[in-house]
Amino acid sequence: QCNLTGLWENDLGSRMQVSKVDSQGNFSGVYHTAVSSTQKPIEPCPLVGSQHLDEDGQCTFGFTVNWNKFSDSTAVFVGQCFAGEDGEEILHTSWLLREKVDSLPDDWKATR
Repeated sequence: QCNLTGLWENDLGSRMQVSKVDSQGNFSGVYHTAVSSTQKPIEPCPLVGSQHLDEDGQCTFGFTVNWNKFSDSTAVFVGQCFAGEDGEEILHTSWLLREKVDSLPDDWKATR
């Protein structure tokens, strides 16, 4: 049974701390990215999300991170939690990052 509550770290060293997941699957926490294109110092930022509570425990989930402490951008992550044969829980995610641009003609380069 995958439980998103706790501390997670990815291959690049970014860390996510998820507070308790409520009975509806909603959660909040803090994300501390290890990578950034901004020149400002990286700071931990708030995240909010939702988990699909699935009977087999390999849930899907999504969350949003507002990088408001050091950047004019927002990221959304979607993924699934897998329970390995050894009981280890592994999160696989995809993400989109939206950066602020100054004008509509620059919109094409705002999402990664």
